[in-house]
Amino acid sequence: MSEFHSLDTKQALTELKSGYYGISEEEAKRRFLETGPNELKREKKESKLELLLEQFKDFLIIILIVAAVVSFAIGESMDALVIFVIVILNAIIGFAQQYRAEKSLEALQKMTSPTARVVRGGKEAKIPTSEIVPGDIILLEAGDKVPADARLIEALDLRCDEAALTGESIPSEKITDPVDCKGCVGDRKNMVFSGTIIVYGKARAVVTHTGMRSELGKIASMVQKTEKEETPLQKRLEVVGKQLGIGILGICVIVFVVGMLRVGWTPEHVTFMFLAAVSLAVAAIPEGLPAVVTMALALGTQRMAKRHAIIRKLPAVETLGSCNVICSDKTGTFTKNEMTVRSIYADGRELSVTGSGYDTEGEMLDGKKPVKLGEIKALDILLRGGVLCNNASLESGGMGDPTEIALLVLGGKADLYKDALEKENQRLEEVQFDSERKRMSTVNKEGNKKVAYTKGATEIVLKLCTSMLKGGKVVKLTDADRKAIVEKNNEMANRALRVLGVAYKDYTSGDVEKDLVFIGMVGMIDPPRDEVKESVRMCKDAGVSVKMITGDHAITARAIAREIGLPEGDVVTGEELEKMSDNDLQKRVEHITVFARVNPEHKLRIVAALKANGHVVAMTGDGVNDAPALKKADIGVAMGITGTEVTKEAGSMILMDDNFATIVAAIEEGRGIYDNIRKFIMFLLSCNIGEVLALFLGILIFPIKETILIPVQILWMNLVTDGAPALALGVDPKSKDVMRRKPRPANDKIFSGIVLKNILLVGSVIAAGTLFVYYLYNPNFENEGINAMKAGTMAFTTMVLLELVNALNSRSEKESLFSVGVFKNKWLLAAIGFSLLMQAAVIYMPGLSDAFGTVPLGILDWAVAICIALTVLVAVELFKFVERRRANAD
Repeated sequence: MSEFHSLDTKQALTELKSGYYGISEEEAKRRFLETGPNELKREKKESKLELLLEQFKDFLIIILIVAAVVSFAIGESMDALVIFVIVILNAIIGFAQQYRAEKSLEALQKMTSPTARVVRGGKEAKIPTSEIVPGDIILLEAGDKVPADARLIEALDLRCDEAALTGESIPSEKITDPVDCKGCVGDRKNMVFSGTIIVYGKARAVVTHTGMRSELGKIASMVQKTEKEETPLQKRLEVVGKQLGIGILGICVIVFVVGMLRVGWTPEHVTFMFLAAVSLAVAAIPEGLPAVVTMALALGTQRMAKRHAIIRKLPAVETLGSCNVICSDKTGTFTKNEMTVRSIYADGRELSVTGSGYDTEGEMLDGKKPVKLGEIKALDILLRGGVLCNNASLESGGMGDPTEIALLVLGGKADLYKDALEKENQRLEEVQFDSERKRMSTVNKEGNKKVAYTKGATEIVLKLCTSMLKGGKVVKLTDADRKAIVEKNNEMANRALRVLGVAYKDYTSGDVEKDLVFIGMVGMIDPPRDEVKESVRMCKDAGVSVKMITGDHAITARAIAREIGLPEGDVVTGEELEKMSDNDLQKRVEHITVFARVNPEHKLRIVAALKANGHVVAMTGDGVNDAPALKKADIGVAMGITGTEVTKEAGSMILMDDNFATIVAAIEEGRGIYDNIRKFIMFLLSCNIGEVLALFLGILIFPIKETILIPVQILWMNLVTDGAPALALGVDPKSKDVMRRKPRPANDKIFSGIVLKNILLVGSVIAAGTLFVYYLYNPNFENEGINAMKAGTMAFTTMVLLELVNALNSRSEKESLFSVGVFKNKWLLAAIGFSLLMQAAVIYMPGLSDAFGTVPLGILDWAVAICIALTVLVAVELFKFVERRRANAD
């Protein structure tokens, strides 16, 4: 593929077998057959049916389906119905989320303009952009969206907004001369690219690449090829599911075999032991776990919405909470994407300017002293020149070139506004800006005289000057003065300021831009958001590394990084990155703070290198160029205001206020959610282990023909009496130190030592209490009659109460319930109350009691059950006390 930017216009036309007046209609049709339509293609995506079936592939879901089928086959239709309802609801939720998640390419396709002006066979025509082919001559002007990648043949004052593609905040000035570069798209000044916007001037260009071969198409291809990866939470829950599944099957086989050896291999016994094994499977499977996790994440998304973050994929909140690296674009994320004058050099002194963005609130300071109009003559004229020699407007939040808007805002801070000034100082002439002259001039009538103002690159303006303003007087410009001005210009540029020189003269006739009087310089920058510095500090305290990835220049990026408090580190450009192997990048990436002048491919490599080092990576961005990296990262964070539709669709989370501080809030929320997920997993599994042990030991110890609990009672506990408290644990208040901890390791296990110990301890206490009360009420092990019914009801109720007390225990892994606060989580108290009412309903309501095999209990029975239930509180408090002592000793 030819590097068209390195060829001159004639060579480019020859290479493309085209000419100044384009190709013929016949040739265009032939080329269309070769290249295909100028549009972004899509890989085959999963159908709705395939997406739906995918929801049933989870290991736990498969076991639930098998259990439901078996339950239905042996006549336990109620159990089968409940399980099927759970499975179907879970599938519907998962399908709905996934169906909305993958729309990146549709958004990319919307970026192409529907029609374009071309020249074919010497005639101008307007055609659908999909019909454009390489070699076509296209005509562009301000406001047009570029329909395809093209090499410029003619460019009149052409400036193109390429921020969505390159990340640069300033419109790119275009030229027609050959460019010798191998790297960044932003350096190809003689090219225009599909999907970008012409903001100023006119152009004629020859199309070089269309469709998927364009720079936009390359991004679309990367989005397609970037594989979706499971979040850390999904990976951990998958491990939990497989471990549970294997354990469940093992327990069922053991129970069946041991039971058959104990009671004999008769058909009646085979049926009984098979039902017992199914009951154990039902007890062991945490049916409510998928629903509880989904609900906890959904509640988290609602809280995040109140903090201006929209979560598109539920696991995103938890993932951001576990991330330890944030890769953030500079423009529009760290900064406001609004050029702001920070410094003025006039009359030999430098003044600082306060305020940011396009807000005219602010002032000029000489040290700490405010400077007003009339105090420094050079400053007065400079401000007037910046406003009058200007084609932008402050209407609608700022319209026009960002540098010119910045000058209007500067004038506004001194109460000099364009509309009012131009009424009194009518513009008579204008010499337009272009990329070769690098300057603009106007002539305005001021009273009885004419005044010419010129602004542009300092070195260019300075060459046009023969005198300067010093001490309020026009004096001859000496070599020493020129040297001092150039040195100051360079010093300001090294602070990442974009510097403009301003000059003027009283004009009579002749050359407007000759024998000018140098007034001074203004230095501007796209400044950091006010709250970013504090957010970066909070990330540091939370152990989260922040890396700036931008298409802007290294000097600018380094200055912004220093200003917002990023730690000192290496600054690497895209060109340097090209020379690194993946292994070299993986070794160096830890020490790099800023990546500048990078392409989309570079961002993918950076994210891949960080992930290869074991990091959980969040990527923020707003431009098209960020989409593949957002999809590759563990979590993509898109900007809601400045972000393109492509970025929003590729991201997992959208910041509606484009505020970096919102990301920090999301980290805090995510960490709290993960803590709560661990709490209710610990709660649910300890309860399920208790149920399994009670049934398993009951089968082995008690000489009865039925299990002490029937499957429908177990399902009731897992879904209703356990489900409500588990959901309430999902909104437990965050720990005070949640943002002072180091991030969790990427391979962190849900079943850590203390969690596993807690699960086994609580499960043993629940099983022991349940078996004890069953024996207490049925010491003769009757299979039928009132004693057997009451013993079963007491075992059922006692287990429910043990699990509800355990919900209070689960609010903390190590801290005592009384130090955490018994009444801090009102939702949990309400859930416990609700569960008690539901339990009373299945005991005392005639229809329900028949379905659940229960009989009414008296006050003394409830007292016995409550006393036994409190044993789990005592046991866990003693366990936590020992663990705290051990931790302090270490």
